[in-house]
Amino acid sequence: MSKAVLITGCSSGIGHCAAHYLHQQGFRVVASARKAEDVARLKEEGLAAVLLDLADEGSIDAGLEQALALTGGTLYGLFNNGAYGQPGALEDLPTEALRQQFNTNLFGTHHLTRRVLPLMLAADEGRIIQNSSVLGLVAMQFRGAYNATKFALEGYTDTLRLELAGTGVHVSLLEPGPIETRFRANARDAFLRHVDPEQSRHRQGYRQTLARLEKPGPSSRYSLPAEACLPPLLHALTSARPKTRYPVTRATLMMSWLRRLLSDRALDRMMLKAGG
Repeated sequence: MSKAVLITGCSSGIGHCAAHYLHQQGFRVVASARKAEDVARLKEEGLAAVLLDLADEGSIDAGLEQALALTGGTLYGLFNNGAYGQPGALEDLPTEALRQQFNTNLFGTHHLTRRVLPLMLAADEGRIIQNSSVLGLVAMQFRGAYNATKFALEGYTDTLRLELAGTGVHVSLLEPGPIETRFRANARDAFLRHVDPEQSRHRQGYRQTLARLEKPGPSSRYSLPAEACLPPLLHALTSARPKTRYPVTRATLMMSWLRRLLSDRALDRMMLKAGG
C-alpha cells in the first residue's frame, strides 16, 4: 500500500496545493481543515479529508483518529502546514492575541506531533515536515507574534531532530518566503480583530500594513506560487537523506545569508527599510 501522509491547513494555499500534488504522486493523503465547509469541498475534489482545528486539542485528537481510520492506523508522513499571521506592533497586541497565535502555530503542531510520533517510532520510519517561514530567520516590525511562533518552531524542530536521531524518523523545515496564498487576507482579518489602528502611535505604519494586506496580486517581486514548495516537500518525504532545511524563494536564501554576514544593527536598518 502507498504511504499515508496527513497535512494540516489544506483549505487553500500551500496545504491545498500539497494535498493534491502528493495524492497525484501516489501517497495516501489525508487533508485537514478547521472548517466543515472546507472539509466538504476537499472531499468533493477527490481527497480524503478530516476536520482538524489546531487551536483545539479535542479537535486535533478527533481529527487524527478519523485520519487513522482512513489509513488503516498507519502514518508515514506529517506535514505541519497549518498556521496564520497576526499582524500588529507587540505593544498593541493583547495577550490573548499572542496566545491564539501560539495555540495554532506552535502548541497545536506540538500536540499533533506528539500524538503521531509513537506510530512512526513503532514503524521505525517516518517524516515530519514543518512549514516555517523566512520570518523564522529574521524579524520584521508589526509581525512580532508571527515571528515569535516561527522562531520558536525553528528551535523546536532543531531539538526534535536531535532527539529523534537514529530512530528512522526524519524531521525537516520548509522555509518559504513570499508565497501567493490567502495568507494576507487572513492576516488582515486577524489584525482588525485585535488592533485599533487609529488608537495606536503606529497608525501611519498601520496604514501601510493594511495597504499591503489588501493589495491584490503578489506581495513582492520575489513572490512565487504555492507550487514552488512542492519539489522540496517531495524530497523531504522521499529522499533517503532529507535535508534539515529547505529554503523556498530568493528572499529566504538572501536573508539566511544576510543574517550571518551583517551585524544586528545593520540587519535592523535593512529590515526597517523593508517597511511594515
